[in-house]
Amino acid sequence: MSTNDAIVRDATERYRKERREAGESRGAFETEIRRLGGTPRVETAVSRSAAPAHVASILDISAAEETVVRARHMYNDDKLVQLADSYVPLDVAEAANIENPDPGKGGIISRMAEAGFEQTEVIEEVMQYEATSVEAEAFSVEVGTSLLQITHTGYTAAGRAVEVTVHRPCPGWVLRFSAPLA
Repeated sequence: MSTNDAIVRDATERYRKERREAGESRGAFETEIRRLGGTPRVETAVSRSAAPAHVASILDISAAEETVVRARHMYNDDKLVQLADSYVPLDVAEAANIENPDPGKGGIISRMAEAGFEQTEVIEEVMQYEATSVEAEAFSVEVGTSLLQITHTGYTAAGRAVEVTVHRPCPGWVLRFSAPLA
């Protein structure tokens, strides 16, 4: 697969306001898919539950504390291309109306900024893992296939983690990063 056929996830630009709010986009994913000429679609299930232990640790909450979870199936045209689960502390979620399945223009990052929880730094960790039966079925791969997971953490200027999203893209994505050298 060439980069011309792939979904390019440009971490350098994707979270900038002008990029995630391009047109009437509901976030960075929609903008990326539209730039490819595709039709983005997102199915969102919102619930309250405890976050996995590693996510609770990042959010600096107890493992038993509830978060708002936005579990998303993300499509390019009719093809499922990503599973993404976002975990948001209750106070942030309630202030920013994160429990609304339609986050509006710019997605939940824009809603958080409007509520006083602007993300000024994003850290993303990329790791390889073996597909479970969930990913295998979703992406039509064998259980145990090597896939990538991107753990996105958004921080406020005060250093508070206000969002952790675990992205599990299907095979074939290109992850692009850049950093200034001066």
